[in-house]
Amino acid sequence: MIPIRDHNPSRRVPYVTYALLAANILIFLSYGFEPNGRAAAMVFGSFGAIPIEIAQGFELHTLVTSMFLHGGWMHLAGNMLFLYIFGDNMEDQLGHLPFAGFYAVGGILATLAHIAVDPFSRIPLVGASGAIAAVMGGYLLLFPKARIDIFVFFVIIIRIIPVPAWMVLAIWFGLQLFNGVSAGSASAVAYWAHAGGFIAGFVMTLPWWIARGGPRFWQQTQMHPPYPEAHYARSHIPRTGRRNAGPWGPKR
Repeated sequence: MIPIRDHNPSRRVPYVTYALLAANILIFLSYGFEPNGRAAAMVFGSFGAIPIEIAQGFELHTLVTSMFLHGGWMHLAGNMLFLYIFGDNMEDQLGHLPFAGFYAVGGILATLAHIAVDPFSRIPLVGASGAIAAVMGGYLLLFPKARIDIFVFFVIIIRIIPVPAWMVLAIWFGLQLFNGVSAGSASAVAYWAHAGGFIAGFVMTLPWWIARGGPRFWQQTQMHPPYPEAHYARSHIPRTGRRNAGPWGPKR
């Protein structure tokens, strides 16, 4: 089950979201093509968030720089897809500069959540997923019934099915908690950064939601976007191949 788009159009050009997409892609291109991985290892060692260093008060700048690093193409593609789907609507509601601050603070809090669980780890944490999880947490509060189109994989075909945002986001969040508890600190994926970012984004969006009337805002919009939704043709796609597993790398 992979979300591919929402039915929630933006009323303004999401300049910050586009800038974040471009920055993440360009930074990855600067080291991602190096064949033996030495360039990536050097970048992660210098700019990835290493829990034991941050817990001791060192290399605090990596709380920000780590958000722009990715461990492979699949890591980058997945994060950018989620940012593309959910980022424009949060930027539309919060405004350009407030959204930029929201994204940065959400990413920092997500990293701190990961460090709180495993403060002695020396494995660099990289990726935008904590910040994007914060965006998703805010999206859940503002647009719980916005429709999200997902790919659902069957034996022969792939179908595109619209489901409410709360279902997609609640399942995603539940998986982060379950996997975080199950895997502990042994996983190559920073599940607690994802869960922490999601909670941080939800909490940071509460003042905006309350200022708009809180429950009255939901009553007025019936938990849908406060403007007409986009409509797409429903379709199915023949299955032509198998998905490859993502590469090994640092926590993400």
